[in-house]
Amino acid sequence: MRIHFIAIGGAVMHNLAIALLRKGYEITGSDDEIFEPSRSRLAARGLLPEAYGWHPEKINRDIDIVILGMHARADNPELAKAAELGLKIMSFPEFLLEQTRNKKRIVVAGSHGKTTTTAMIMHVMKTLGIRFDYMVGSSIEGYETMVSLSDDSEFAVLEGDEYLSSPIDRRPKFHLYMPDIAVLNGIAWDHMNVFPTFENYVEQFRIFADKISPGGTLVYFEDDPEVKKIAGSARDDIKKIPYRVHGHFRNKTGFYAAGISRTVKLQFFGRHNMQNFSAAMEACLAAGISSDSFYDAIGSFSGTSGRLQLIRENEKGTFYYDFAHSPSKVKATVEAVAERYPDRNIVACFELHTFSSLNKNFLPFYKGSLEKASRAIVYFNPGQFEQKRLEPFSPDTVKEGFGGNNLTVFNNSSALMDHIKNIKLKSPVWLFMSSGDFGGCNLKMLAEELLA
Repeated sequence: MRIHFIAIGGAVMHNLAIALLRKGYEITGSDDEIFEPSRSRLAARGLLPEAYGWHPEKINRDIDIVILGMHARADNPELAKAAELGLKIMSFPEFLLEQTRNKKRIVVAGSHGKTTTTAMIMHVMKTLGIRFDYMVGSSIEGYETMVSLSDDSEFAVLEGDEYLSSPIDRRPKFHLYMPDIAVLNGIAWDHMNVFPTFENYVEQFRIFADKISPGGTLVYFEDDPEVKKIAGSARDDIKKIPYRVHGHFRNKTGFYAAGISRTVKLQFFGRHNMQNFSAAMEACLAAGISSDSFYDAIGSFSGTSGRLQLIRENEKGTFYYDFAHSPSKVKATVEAVAERYPDRNIVACFELHTFSSLNKNFLPFYKGSLEKASRAIVYFNPGQFEQKRLEPFSPDTVKEGFGGNNLTVFNNSSALMDHIKNIKLKSPVWLFMSSGDFGGCNLKMLAEELLA
């Protein structure tokens, strides 16, 4: 089978291309720009396009399926040629459903915790020797790709993202997965460029719950009022399993999960991760895994790339990176680090980078999110306003939105770095949060410099 990827450089798209190449498919692809690590990973497998850009002359009837990525535009010339030839055009969520129709699909949704919860389920299954397909939104230690598809697995574990499927399919991705076991881990407004009101955003999760297979299971966080409402109105044929934050404690020897009859030392920490822990455990129990087996396996889970990722640590301090960008994620991440290091200075540096975070009407949702930090720094690149066609705002507007007396705001990356390098604290904990790069900063090099 020959498959062509339009916008092959995307995080999931290039991983899917690699997974299908390993499965024996013939793969081609195109993109107008490809960044690292996608570029190197595609090149190593002979999948990097010879030239950037769109090449409709390469689209022909020998192609069985065209997979369209969200990075492409609706007027993409390759897409137009594929439609003219009557080729089968799919988004990657559609393709994943087609590939996993005969599997028991576990889909993890929610505004936060999706990647970590999905990764926890994958880790437990892998540790227990259970074969499964998967798609997860971040690199995970021990996995070559973020996507894997096979012909002989019983389960498919999928991260259920609520963002749109493709330029011509405006349905949220998780509406296409038709879960047998669905996890709903919390709702906090995000992607306001696509979902202009909170009510519209919540409605997407209600639709997700309605897509659960007949006789399926909804695992839901009962302390989130919106999630609880969705569970309460879900179909009667669905089994509903509530969960709360799992018991936990910290002492001088580490961070522990504490159950009724089990205590397990963990390699991750934070109240939000114990919420993810409960979600993963209930999903695994619904899949037929015993609680003892879950506890035995979860102790070796070390987390995912970009989620409270420890970059460097020595006697000079500790340096973490986190992908957090929405208000709920930022708040949970800062609180987790403050809880983990109660006797140390926490320096939290956050970049406004997403469409929502750069909308001045959204800034008040961040109020109080950085208050647990000893010092808080917010950075934004003014050039992003023009690129995203948004109304510019000033550092003072950011200060007003976030609130608090511990906040410094920068809109110049050089000034930001000068300020950071002049902070003199004894063994601080540095926490950098962004879906961007702080104006071109290499965080690993910065960590080495700050902790030298």
